[in-house]
Amino acid sequence: MTRTPALFISHGSPMLAFEDGPARRFLMDLAPRFREPRAFLVVSAHHEAEHPTVTTGATPGTIHDFYGFPQALYRLAYPAPGAPGLARRVAEILKAEGYEVAEDAERGFDHGTWVPLILMNPYADIPVVQLSISPHRDPAWHYRLGAALRPLRDEGVMIVGSGSITHNLRDLTRTEPGSPPAEWASAFTEWVHDKVETSALDDLLHYRDRAPNAVHAHPTDEHFLPFFVVLGANTPGEKAERLHHSFTYGALGMDAYAFGETS
Repeated sequence: MTRTPALFISHGSPMLAFEDGPARRFLMDLAPRFREPRAFLVVSAHHEAEHPTVTTGATPGTIHDFYGFPQALYRLAYPAPGAPGLARRVAEILKAEGYEVAEDAERGFDHGTWVPLILMNPYADIPVVQLSISPHRDPAWHYRLGAALRPLRDEGVMIVGSGSITHNLRDLTRTEPGSPPAEWASAFTEWVHDKVETSALDDLLHYRDRAPNAVHAHPTDEHFLPFFVVLGANTPGEKAERLHHSFTYGALGMDAYAFGETS
């Protein structure tokens, strides 16, 4: 089986499910670029836990983990099946690497998972497992977590990190389509792009100290940590490609990256 690419996706606002824009159109057109995976393993910024926690339920529900949005958003559901066998495989891999792994049979799909997937695969016919981030751990820890999961890509599993390339909600504004993004947000996203293009792993892992406007772009790490899991799932020397680059609300970066060959 051809190795499945690993993806990082910026999931933006829950309104991505409804509001037209470049990022929404990109996600809706994304699936034909890849061989259909046998399952998604999604590392979402909205699934936080002390230890790596994998969802093991066979029929996960849809979590509407946000407030103050239009009622139509709360009526959306993503009825994809879980994959208990894959969840056990993830747990086995991580335990073999020395991680203390927890399992959660009750948790459903948070919006970091179902909002992009409802656009990428609206048929909800591909099983989904979620794996948590640990926000008290640094990027290097999450990189090693992703590296442990690399073998899954040779088993038809698409590892998807769902977070945000920038995530400072205090600086978001309503802007007209085509308006330039905030300078700080643009500088940060272009720095990340350059470091991915040049395989500057050490710079990326130490982005807090080296990237321009890092604290402004990410007051806290959690929305950037899925990026490092996907970065770890990349085999050194493998092709890396920025698939999408845009902004919403003036400063919320919607970049997406693929590691591995796309069609």
